[in-house]
Amino acid sequence: MLRTQFVHNKEVCLSYNRFRKKIFTELAPKDGESILYLLPWMLSVNDPAVPGYVPNLKRPIAIFGAASDQALLKREASFMRLFGIRGSAPLRRSSGRACFIEGLYTIGSAGTISQTASSDCDMWVCIEKNNFDENAKGQLLQKLSLIKDWMDSNLKMPVYFFLCDVEDIRNSNFGGVGGESSGSAQYNVLKEEFYRTSILISGKIPLWWVCFDPNESIDYQVFSTQYARGQYDEYDFIDLGPLESIDPDEYFGASLWQFNKALTHPLKSVIKMLLLEMLLLSSGEELLCHRFRNTMLNQQAPFIFQDPSVFTLKAILQYNYGAHPNSLEFIKQCGYLRYDIKFYSKKRTIKEDEAKEIFDAYPLTKEQIGWLNAFGECRLLEQLDFGEKIFILLVNIYKRVMASQKGVSKISQEDMTIIGRKLAACLERKQNKVPLVHKPIANLNLPTLTFNSETDGWHVYASGDSTRPVAANADIVSCIGYLVWNDIYEASSVRMTPNPTPISIQEINNLAKRIKEIFGVFDITGVDFDHFLEEEKVTKMLVIVNFDNPNSTKQMNDFSILYANHWGELFYQRFNSPNKFKIFIERGGRIFSQTERHYYIQRSNLHYEKIIERSKMIVQQIFSGVPLPGQ
Repeated sequence: MLRTQFVHNKEVCLSYNRFRKKIFTELAPKDGESILYLLPWMLSVNDPAVPGYVPNLKRPIAIFGAASDQALLKREASFMRLFGIRGSAPLRRSSGRACFIEGLYTIGSAGTISQTASSDCDMWVCIEKNNFDENAKGQLLQKLSLIKDWMDSNLKMPVYFFLCDVEDIRNSNFGGVGGESSGSAQYNVLKEEFYRTSILISGKIPLWWVCFDPNESIDYQVFSTQYARGQYDEYDFIDLGPLESIDPDEYFGASLWQFNKALTHPLKSVIKMLLLEMLLLSSGEELLCHRFRNTMLNQQAPFIFQDPSVFTLKAILQYNYGAHPNSLEFIKQCGYLRYDIKFYSKKRTIKEDEAKEIFDAYPLTKEQIGWLNAFGECRLLEQLDFGEKIFILLVNIYKRVMASQKGVSKISQEDMTIIGRKLAACLERKQNKVPLVHKPIANLNLPTLTFNSETDGWHVYASGDSTRPVAANADIVSCIGYLVWNDIYEASSVRMTPNPTPISIQEINNLAKRIKEIFGVFDITGVDFDHFLEEEKVTKMLVIVNFDNPNSTKQMNDFSILYANHWGELFYQRFNSPNKFKIFIERGGRIFSQTERHYYIQRSNLHYEKIIERSKMIVQQIFSGVPLPGQ
């Protein structure tokens, strides 16, 4: 590559990076300023007044090039005022003995039109581990932790730091499964996302980004060697390694993992699932990050840049136009909602300007746009129906992905066990398991819920919609458990029609409160990963006695139970005799051996104390294997 091409590529790359920062700051002005400029400044200074101060710092910590970054220097006075610093500016050129952070980068939706009010910001902090001994690394981690604490308290957008070794990134080594990691399920897939979506916050430019010449094919290894030897007379680049291809089984593993996340955040994950399916089933084609970079670099000034989320969704729609045309209309709607676009609204943002390109090529009708713009205020059942459609789309993608791969070589057995059991916890229809609703958005439009006693049991209706119940079951306890577990129950918005049963609205609310206290609401992300490597065990049980007939003191024949295992599943069962309850526990065997037991009797019952003591005694006998009276 000629030096003129190299310099041109660098100029385009930096201009594109400024374009991405502009999107970030327009979508989140306060948080964007803090993440893009205040953060690298805090990392590069060590003053007692500044968050991230580490006393007795053995060697200075600095980000490469921060001391001469004009964007930081012109803001330094305001940063000093923010923290009450007087005197000389603390950001100064670091000595040669400093521990340098090679680069600070975002990865993912930050600074794209897919950034929303609920987005977080994943940040790669890249170092050469050979330049950090254990003490220096520990102090850097301490500094990052202190800065994160300050940002958690002062920013709306959560920021997560991932300390990465440059050599590990070159080798696409991103560790095992855990938290937000994707472990052995992703190697180069994560690197492809980084190259396609990253923003350089501060530090060195990834060398891969300028490895392009419109007139010839460039061998990355030769190019990186030439750069290392000083051929281009530039020293502000970092070699994170090439990315020539991705094995299909890596896409397969990443698809499995993303489907796992989609169970909790379906709308957020559906675009990623569609992307991974496209990449897997067309894996012989040029990588998407290459196509994106080459499009950006293959132009002359004045440069016109494309948002990576726009580029990605356009590629997905183009692929599905040919591969799955029947899904195209719904995919467009998912993309529109996921990116939180609002065409025709009074307040136009950069989102609408950038997204216009997508929906000019793949238009939505005016009626569709109006409905999507008002989606947050739609009736609950409409929202849940849309969520169910997302779920069906995800399952269809999952089936196609599974059918494309007969064997998986690069996913560890441990990761496969975790993924498989987590999928089962959310999807498998086990006997007596409380079913889950599929929420398209985090904040559903929860209506007033009305409990109605009918000939076939209990029906719960949303206000304004008596044609279809939100919940229905012969047992009211099952309805209450379903609503609480799916987090669609609000005590202040519950009503009850007049009926001949002895159950009151107060008792419904009391039981709902007790269920939530014991079990919480469904949240598969809150389950420890290690639990999925263990055999199933029931951790909590709530025994509800005589809820339908609270005044019965002699007949202890009505036991409704809710019980949860440590895989995040909730079950409901009802018994009309202690013996049937006992048989059920005996068949369960060891899964009930460590169960924490709770009880619920209606407080309004005149014989509350007597019934609850008798209930505890009977349940204790059942769990201890002692024969019940009459056996």
